[in-house]
Amino acid sequence: MNIYWESFKTFFKIGIFTLGGGYAMIPLIEEEVVNKKRWVSKDEMLDLIAIAQSCPGVFAINIATFIGYKLKKERGAIATTLGTALPSFLIILAIAIFFKQFEDNHIVAAIFRGIRPAVVALIAVPTFRLGQRAKLNRYTIWIPIACALAIWALGVSPIWVIIIAGLAGYLYGKMEVKGR
Repeated sequence: MNIYWESFKTFFKIGIFTLGGGYAMIPLIEEEVVNKKRWVSKDEMLDLIAIAQSCPGVFAINIATFIGYKLKKERGAIATTLGTALPSFLIILAIAIFFKQFEDNHIVAAIFRGIRPAVVALIAVPTFRLGQRAKLNRYTIWIPIACALAIWALGVSPIWVIIIAGLAGYLYGKMEVKGR
């Protein structure tokens, strides 16, 4: 089968069945792209998540674009990006067209109240998996906790957290090389 069509269909399916945004997509992307299709390895996926999260723009679009680019350069990136973005576009278009009819519908409101806790779980699971793959242990677990608290409780910009973490990682790597 044509890799462009296959990658478009894969990311379209991921996009259409994901509620909760890009982070909720991570388990689906991993299942399809890492486990089933083996387009990227688990380590590459972890790196792609870190890069996609650090880049400006929508996380889901970023990660789809990077995976598509890895597969087939620019055309692959276009196929996966369109596959990811098109379902959301179509769903939002449909909501915009029919919103007035369902705006005060208590059944629709109840459905969304029920979906919210599931979305939290869909975001939490990849977070824990990322922590495992990053090989967090009792000596390093404080780093993501401190970063999250700095952003949440102190209002520190995530941009500063990324910059500081990158500099700290660079300095740690330099010290590690000198110690050998």
